Amino acid sequence: MDPMAVSFLTRTATAGTLAVALCVGTAAASSRESSISQQEVVSSEGFLSAHPDLRWRLEGMQAYDQGQHGFAADYFRRAARFADKPAQAMYATMLWKGEGVEQDRPLAYAWMDLAAESGYPHFIVHREKYWDQLDAAEREDATRRGAAVYAEYGDEVAKPRLESRLHRGRKVTGSRVGFVGALTIMLPDGVTVTGDDYYQDRYWKPRAYWAWQDRTWGRPPTGKATVGELEVERGEPGDTGP
Repeated sequence: MDPMAVSFLTRTATAGTLAVALCVGTAAASSRESSISQQEVVSSEGFLSAHPDLRWRLEGMQAYDQGQHGFAADYFRRAARFADKPAQAMYATMLWKGEGVEQDRPLAYAWMDLAAESGYPHFIVHREKYWDQLDAAEREDATRRGAAVYAEYGDEVAKPRLESRLHRGRKVTGSRVGFVGALTIMLPDGVTVTGDDYYQDRYWKPRAYWAWQDRTWGRPPTGKATVGELEVERGEPGDTGP
C-alpha cells in the first residue's frame, strides 16, 4: 500500500477498530478523546448518517483496504463533496498512482492542492512532492484544471453542504431550546450515552466541528509508523449531496 494511505488508515485488525481510528484518531490520540462512549458515538450509524464526510471516508478506506479501488475512489469523491481533506488527499493519491481510476498526474496535483487548502502539513508536503515531479506542460495543465476541482469541492462550497447536514442532524425531538442533558440515546450493542455526550458542540456545531478537524490534522499526534523508505506520522479523521 502507498505510504501515504497508511498514514490515513492506521493499520488495525478489525473493522470496528478501523471505524474508531478513522473517526476519532489513532491509538495515540489524547486521553481526553479516548472514552468508550465517544468511540461508540462517532462510529454509530446514526452519527455517520449525519456526517457524510466521515461516513464516506470510512467506506472508502474499507474498500481500499479490501483492494476494491474503484469503489474506494467513488466513496472518497463523495466524502470530498463535504470538505473532507483526508478523502480528497486519498483520491489524489489514487489518481497519481492510477488505482481504481485512470492515472492522471496533473489532476492528482489539483486534488492534492485542494486537500492542502486548510494548511494541514501532511497534505502540503505531498502537494509539493507532486509539483516537483510534474513537467512544465503538466504543471500548466494542473493549474488550468484545478479551477473546476475547487468549483465543485473547495471549502467555499463544500463546507456549507456539510454544515446543512450537521444542522439537520442536531435537531432533537421534543427540544426547542437545545437542552439535551436528560436525553438518553441507545446505540448499537446496547450502549447508551447521554445527550450531552452525543451532541457535543465539536460534533455538531460547524465552528467547533472545523476546529476539531484542525486540531487533529493541523497538529497530528507524534506516533509514527515506518513504511518502506518513508516514516509517516499518524493522524486522525469519510451521500452524494445534502
